[in-house]
Amino acid sequence: MNIRIDVGTRGGDDPRGDQICARARRMGVSAVSRVCVADLYFLHGDLTDAQIERLVAELLADGVATEARWRRLPSDGDAGGSSGRLVEVGPQPGVTDTVAENLLAAANAQGFGLEAAGTGHRYTLTGEISDADLARLATGLLANPVVQRWTIDAELPPPAMAPAMAAGGCAPVPLRDADDAGLLAISAERRLSMDLLEMRAIRAHFQEQGREPTDLELEMLAQTWSEHCVHKTFKARIDMTDAGERVEIDSIFDTYIRGVTAALSPDWLRSVFVDNAGIIGFAEGWDLAFKVETHNHPSALEPFGGANTGVGGVIRDVIGVSARPIACTDVLCFGPPGLPREALPAGVLHPDRVADGVVAGIGDYGNKMGIPTVSGAVLFDDSYLANPLVFCGCLGVLPTGSHPRAPRVGDLVVVVGGRTGRDGLRGATFSSMEMTEATGEIAGASVQIGHPIVEKMTLDALMIARDEGLYTAITDCGAGGLSSAVGEMAAELGADVELKTVPLKYPGLQPWEIWLSEAQERMVLAVPPDRWSRLVAVCAAHGVEATCLGRFTGDRRMVVRHDGAVMGDLEMAFLHDGVPQRHLVARWDPPDLPPTVLPEVDAGAELLALLATPDIRSKEPILRTFDHLVQGGTVVGPLTGARDRGPSDAAVVVPLEIAEAADWPVPGAVLSVGINPHHGRIDPYLMAWSALDEAVRNAVAVGADPDRIAVLDNFCWGNPALPDRLGGMVRAARGCHDAALAYRTPFISGKDSLNNETTGADGERRAILGTLLISALGRVDDVDETTTMDLKSAGNALYVLGVTRPELGGSAWLRRHGQLGQRAPQPLADPLPPLRALHGAIRGGLVRAVHDCSEGGLGVALAEMALAGERGAEVALAELPCDGVTSDGEALFSESLGRFVIEVAPEHRAAFEERVCEVGTARIGRVQDEPRLRIIGLAGAPIIDLPLSEITRAWRGHVAG
Repeated sequence: MNIRIDVGTRGGDDPRGDQICARARRMGVSAVSRVCVADLYFLHGDLTDAQIERLVAELLADGVATEARWRRLPSDGDAGGSSGRLVEVGPQPGVTDTVAENLLAAANAQGFGLEAAGTGHRYTLTGEISDADLARLATGLLANPVVQRWTIDAELPPPAMAPAMAAGGCAPVPLRDADDAGLLAISAERRLSMDLLEMRAIRAHFQEQGREPTDLELEMLAQTWSEHCVHKTFKARIDMTDAGERVEIDSIFDTYIRGVTAALSPDWLRSVFVDNAGIIGFAEGWDLAFKVETHNHPSALEPFGGANTGVGGVIRDVIGVSARPIACTDVLCFGPPGLPREALPAGVLHPDRVADGVVAGIGDYGNKMGIPTVSGAVLFDDSYLANPLVFCGCLGVLPTGSHPRAPRVGDLVVVVGGRTGRDGLRGATFSSMEMTEATGEIAGASVQIGHPIVEKMTLDALMIARDEGLYTAITDCGAGGLSSAVGEMAAELGADVELKTVPLKYPGLQPWEIWLSEAQERMVLAVPPDRWSRLVAVCAAHGVEATCLGRFTGDRRMVVRHDGAVMGDLEMAFLHDGVPQRHLVARWDPPDLPPTVLPEVDAGAELLALLATPDIRSKEPILRTFDHLVQGGTVVGPLTGARDRGPSDAAVVVPLEIAEAADWPVPGAVLSVGINPHHGRIDPYLMAWSALDEAVRNAVAVGADPDRIAVLDNFCWGNPALPDRLGGMVRAARGCHDAALAYRTPFISGKDSLNNETTGADGERRAILGTLLISALGRVDDVDETTTMDLKSAGNALYVLGVTRPELGGSAWLRRHGQLGQRAPQPLADPLPPLRALHGAIRGGLVRAVHDCSEGGLGVALAEMALAGERGAEVALAELPCDGVTSDGEALFSESLGRFVIEVAPEHRAAFEERVCEVGTARIGRVQDEPRLRIIGLAGAPIIDLPLSEITRAWRGHVAG
């Protein structure tokens, strides 16, 4: 029998409803005066009335803040006595319902004997709301058709507890005799994202085999050869025309990214580019693992689920190198906030809804896993409207030498963690596709829903398995699902697996769906047979399933069976090495930019306006939703200062294993980011320098040793088949290479996300602004020597390290005035000596505060330091180290590289100046108690005299409370 339970807020206050009401009004539906939200629970089982009442009281309603009504179904009437318009929402059949899974487990642990459960939400809206507005609210605010079903003014039917799906065997795909047009039609119909050269290679292979590929084999090849998994563009042969000069590049990756790491090759690198995450040596007996992924396309369709599983996926990358996750980072790029609805392209979610969902998804996963979110950035631009970017990073710690990488013949192929469903089908190829206004309708199965509690239990079990040596290799089950995970682990040996044993969320999946599903929270292990029983016991003790799927064979073939019948049989050589190298054409020409017209400067008004722009203003409303203190290892978090309101340059985290084991001093891991896509409008090469410089400077600002910083690259770009798109990406990769050599920062990992491009209903192509994220991982030798950016004490001197030049191209100031500019910040000839000098001063205890000058330049940096420390400052621009600067606007808002603002106590001035005298440093002013920011212009007259209250209001005026 089915039972429906409605649980709503008791009394008049409904915070969730108030939030929805405010969002409805922002959508222009002003008739909504009130919204009441109730949680829906659908139970299937033979329960008595007394059992239902007890289940409600013990698991669903607390009797103080909430009240519940229930009834058996089918029945007439309404559970809540609706007094307004009604919308009810629940998951689509087959979509993971994590709350229902937890409810089912909790109820049956208490002996209720439930057979199935489902959940949903009921929204009761009060006001004179038209049918059209209610329908708009249903699909534009309350439900996402990609993953949810809904009803209007009617109750939601109970969910199908076991979704009906056609089971079947394998089917041959006729392509041996297909012509080129037929091959491309097969690729398009099955969403394989393979080009003609790749389809021809598959046709030739199976012509040699004398048979057609099965659907499972073809799908497996598509996932393994996808851009997401094999990075075809970065490994392509490219004919590049660079500002008229012809250049041949055999592989962007080998030439520019891996090439620079090979050239530097410091002895503290442990594992680079061969594992799920890069690994570096950190402290005696301990290593750190770091990875940053993207989850862009799924977040565009289902923001909460896309970002949620992006975080979960990168955490599994770190678990996949046998590390315990200790911190997360997130960098987010959205369309313009507050965009008028009429400006929204067809089939695109509003950027406010995308931002709300992405932020909620990140917080949900990290918080429930108990992993602090400590570092990141948020950017806004028109180009991200249909293609938001979601960069998710994770840092982990592991004992040196504790990550085994070599499965052996006879080892068991084991899957551990969550169950397999249809969620995430063809996710790897989906992420390699361009999007259209209809993408959500055809690619909904590519979106996964995460279950962080299952991942936490899996993590706990695997840490014991690592320490007891229960596996010989481990990897995460991410893009491509079991197909990629088992296929990669068995690349040198081969494997024979049985899909019938895979634990499923529900019956009816076809073999290729089981093999390709990207259902979350799963890890694949190679387990020696004599360790199998112990692994099962460890997993069972943590409530985690461990299932043997087969064995590693040694014959270098990937054999996949279902109930004994062979569904696929591929040679490992063809699976991993058969993809043909792409041959692409790229071109970059310097843009023809209009001359810069410097705006007339009312410096105070300009500074306040910049502080209030979405890119610069406080990110506190986002950061407060993330737990950045859990685990107790966060030394410097994302917010700092007198009231924890200032924007930290970087985060410092102490792995607890090291804190407990180390003699004092205790080292700390430093995480920072650099991202400046607007500089790329002028030259992507300069954008790469800018991003790497910013990431390194941010790390050094909190105390990191500039000679021990590793970096990761994440390229998000448009369609690489278009020469102009690819040309910009090649320029950026060359900039990464040259900048990394200059700063001596090896790349240890990276990821590219291409085809971030949309073709609208009007046929117009819209590509994102080519975006490069550089993430840095550094080391503070002693966490007691970290520095923060907030001003500390009146009377202290203020210095600027680094030279300011008239480099306003792509700057926040010019963009605010509708200009791009012509001269972006230029590379520094010798960037390391100033960083070393500053680091030495920090280690010598000579520095009270440091802040880098980046977006908004010196003016914004000074304002942020003042508002964070709640101290005033007075500075003179005439004392600024400059080269070619002729106006106050250039001095205040230039974004030249390599610059810091530094606070030094009077008693340390002489020693500080001696340390930095050779690296372009000058004293420009002092800290004062009076809460004002005073800036004297180049001509000697005051140009800014603002109370901190106005500065704080501009930067933080959007923050509630």
